[in-house]
Amino acid sequence: MPTEGPPSPVVAVVGPTATGKSELAIRIAETLGGEVVNADAMQLYAGMDIGTAKLSVSQRRGIPHHQLDVLDVTQEASVAAYQKAARADLDAIAERGRVPVLVGGSGLYVRAALDVLEIPPTDPAVRSRLETEATERGTEAMYAVLRAADPAAAAAIEPGNTRRIVRALEVIELTGRPFSATLPRREFVRPTVMVGLRCDRELLDARIADRVDQMWAGGMLDEVRELEARGLRAGRTAATAIGYAQALAEIDGHLSGAQAREQTAAATRRLVRRQESWFRPDPRITWFAMDDPEAGWRDAVDFVTTTA
Repeated sequence: MPTEGPPSPVVAVVGPTATGKSELAIRIAETLGGEVVNADAMQLYAGMDIGTAKLSVSQRRGIPHHQLDVLDVTQEASVAAYQKAARADLDAIAERGRVPVLVGGSGLYVRAALDVLEIPPTDPAVRSRLETEATERGTEAMYAVLRAADPAAAAAIEPGNTRRIVRALEVIELTGRPFSATLPRREFVRPTVMVGLRCDRELLDARIADRVDQMWAGGMLDEVRELEARGLRAGRTAATAIGYAQALAEIDGHLSGAQAREQTAAATRRLVRRQESWFRPDPRITWFAMDDPEAGWRDAVDFVTTTA
């Protein structure tokens, strides 16, 4: 039965990869009586388990998890679809008298679930034409077009991120407005307590290296081969995910095992830097150091317990 009174605020756990977000979300849910909603774009994919460090059913310790395994590897993840589904999950959890705990490092997905965010329209024909143009002219040329059309959007997008550059140009063409006008505002749509996890750079890099070694030792190549049989290579998003792209290259003989692991670790380190750049400026986040994980988890749980 739902509890009386106003619903509990959402608790959001954010931060870079390999800082211990999944475990903290479990501990918060156990303490407050909550359910977890995933905000990691790659964990939306069924079967992408080892390479995304997805918690197994037993590791979830009986805590219900939502927005895991909801996409096939041949499908393209959509922020708009995620926003609708994740917000429905957050509402349903609160209506059950439970505490919604959102967890993930995909910054735009976190913002889509929690913040005022207009999802602009899309048009497959326009997108296809711009993608073809990007292939023919190159990402650098398309970035120059975006910089001229919308400097604010260009400043917020990595110059080598062809997909986001194309998306920004698509929105500009379809709406006649700057893409930057559709970027999220730091304004929660519901009461939210947001905590972030961070770690000493050298220590985090070591954790990333260990995680990658564990992925390969734990059957990463076998997982990728199974996903291949389900159409992984046809997936525009899944096949390019960190770890999966490198594993495919190893399977194809383009990389050795050592090279695939090193490239995966290097790509993960770059991802961490982008995640830090995304989350660091947000003044709503209360940060906890995870150099000592047990102490960090304990302090974060204590904070949330007294705040939420």
